[in-house]
Amino acid sequence: MLSVRDLRVTYGKAVLGLREVSLDVSPSSVVAVLGSNGAGKTTLLRAISGQLADYAGVVERGVVEFEGRSLVGRPAAAAVARGIVQVPEGRRIFERLTVAENLQLGAFSVRDRTARSATRQAVHDMFPVLYDRRNQRAGLLSGGQQQMLAIGRALMARPRLLLLDEPSLGLAPIMVGQVAQAIREINSRGTAVVLVEQNAAMALAVAGYAYVLATGQVALHGPAARLAGDDAVRDLYLGRDTEHAVEGVLADGPVGRLSGWPG
Repeated sequence: MLSVRDLRVTYGKAVLGLREVSLDVSPSSVVAVLGSNGAGKTTLLRAISGQLADYAGVVERGVVEFEGRSLVGRPAAAAVARGIVQVPEGRRIFERLTVAENLQLGAFSVRDRTARSATRQAVHDMFPVLYDRRNQRAGLLSGGQQQMLAIGRALMARPRLLLLDEPSLGLAPIMVGQVAQAIREINSRGTAVVLVEQNAAMALAVAGYAYVLATGQVALHGPAARLAGDDAVRDLYLGRDTEHAVEGVLADGPVGRLSGWPG
């Protein structure tokens, strides 16, 4: 589905963001990208989603292909048209608009009214609080609820590949577990996910495969279960409190009904 090969990215032709990064995402999979601040995780997502130019970034060499078609040099709108949607770090919802208006904006590229209605219902089924507070200004939601809205808004575009940039950032451990549960449920309906996270406990709980970035390059990669058992990865990235919260919430089963999620 997604293939990244030997990707080298610079900012302002001076700062090296990525060097020779390769990554694969197969259909209906969850791939985690781990690493500390400055490791290159967000740069990788920008290269996939067509947002590099907005930050003076450029692909110097390498390949980024989605379903056999190159994404290099293509704008963000082209990526969305192909089915790639990103939830940015920090959520970036429209705080002065209502919850319902935020969701409506997420569906701007979907012309089929029936599809829009079905997807909105599925988002409400998954995150009932978004229905309960549909007429409330988004800026009045809690941090966790705003993250639900950011994910829900992205789902309104009916993505085939969902890019999540630090969805657990700033959330309490129990809420991190609920976000993990939502990601698992989204993926179970056929949407592939690239999950960028510092919180390895959450990411490795839901991913099938994982990459660890360090100083702009892949330092380690392999099945998520194997990385989760690696002492070096656990010591560097896993927070024990969050790890236990994630395990507890995921053990409770599906996040919501989601029976109407459109294929």
